[in-house]
Amino acid sequence: MSSPSTGATTPQQPALERQIGPLQATAINMTQMCGIGPFVTIPAMVATFGGPEAMFGWIVGALLALADGLIWAELGAAMPGAGGTYIYLREAFQYRTGRLMPFLFVWSAVLFIPLIMSTGIIGLVQYLGYLIPGVSGDGGNTALGKLIGVGITLVIMAALFRKIGQIGKLTTVLFVVMIVAVFSTIIAAYSHFSAAQAFDFTPGAFGSHGTFWAGLGAGLIIAVYDYLGYNTTAYLGAEMRDPGRTIPRSIVLSILGIMSIYFLLQIGVLGSLPLDEIKASTSVASSVLEQAWGSTAAQIITALIVVAAIGSVFAGLLGGSRVPFEAARDKVFLSVFAKLHPKLNLPTAGVIAMGVITIIGSLFTLTTIINAAVATLVIIQSLAQVAAIVVLRRRQPNLQRPYRQWLYPVPTIVALVGWVYVYYSATWLSIALSLGWIVIGCVAFLVYAKAETTWPFGPKDITETFVDVRGDVTSS
Repeated sequence: MSSPSTGATTPQQPALERQIGPLQATAINMTQMCGIGPFVTIPAMVATFGGPEAMFGWIVGALLALADGLIWAELGAAMPGAGGTYIYLREAFQYRTGRLMPFLFVWSAVLFIPLIMSTGIIGLVQYLGYLIPGVSGDGGNTALGKLIGVGITLVIMAALFRKIGQIGKLTTVLFVVMIVAVFSTIIAAYSHFSAAQAFDFTPGAFGSHGTFWAGLGAGLIIAVYDYLGYNTTAYLGAEMRDPGRTIPRSIVLSILGIMSIYFLLQIGVLGSLPLDEIKASTSVASSVLEQAWGSTAAQIITALIVVAAIGSVFAGLLGGSRVPFEAARDKVFLSVFAKLHPKLNLPTAGVIAMGVITIIGSLFTLTTIINAAVATLVIIQSLAQVAAIVVLRRRQPNLQRPYRQWLYPVPTIVALVGWVYVYYSATWLSIALSLGWIVIGCVAFLVYAKAETTWPFGPKDITETFVDVRGDVTSS
């Protein structure tokens, strides 16, 4: 009977270090959530809903994020290891399908996590176009812009090669930059604010066949994309101090904080720029700033927005690089991903692999990548975790849960309904690609299972790792 790793290693091996406290944890989540996202998607959100009713799209998205965040909070607090979802699916689904579900998650995560990060690169280059003519065009980023995006990604990868304590401090600095950039834009918007314009809803927008309901599906995909990142600290569970308290608090606080920021930002933009200008803009925040304070101030704050976007990609790759690490330690993924840097104690292969995929994704268009990434994420992570929390409540009732989901199972049911709706609302191409990727993953798993003589070609290795570690019950 095997004993899957929890991220702890023998004294001879380098180990992940618990150096991230509550403030840094919340900063990591919020920096990842609010990078370039709202600055590039507000025009798309307004176009999708058809008018100011777009502001409510952020609230609906926040409700789904909060419901899902409470799933992450319980699972992350109970099983604080490196890799987040990988661990939760490993523990929940080992009883029936062996290592299939955790394998499929890692198989998909090495694709959708860096794809999401590539949208940050695409967006920040769009804003660089405001500062450097010729970097971005009406149809997307130019060849020069894409080249700059590749260079910025390489710089971010290099910055990740440092100890986690230093990374936590650096992320806090980037978080402050993000706050300055966002609130500067909000203040500028409200300094030239027209309430009549901001709340001039499309007639009949909220009726049974109104524009709000017609655009809700596509708008929710945008909102979900903009909220992604509230779970980053769960990926870094093995590096959190007092994870039973730090992980749940960082998730809930970051969602509530970012929801407030997005709502204020959306209303401010609606009240300061005409709808047609918002829909057509590739750097809407820069337009707001220039109108309020002039071109010099707009250029300075735009530069801060670019730095905030860099911070978002930095935090995302930080958390994502830990996913294949834990799987490789369990021998469920390529062994090269199990190796830590001998001095910096970070998963070298994870940082490099996800950085390279981020570079490739940055060469495509923003909406294409958002749809593909969200569709893949929903089917193999979000829906799977909904099942995982239910299974673990039944299979491991004695597992210590420092945090138990409030009002369970209501948030879990809300998350289930929301994620099904989001997946249904994705483009058919994105749905087909996500399903195709999973089919290929299943074939890859069969090859792996045959080589390892594990289920379905051998016995299931059932080990309730976190229950064993805490001495609650005997392993199955």
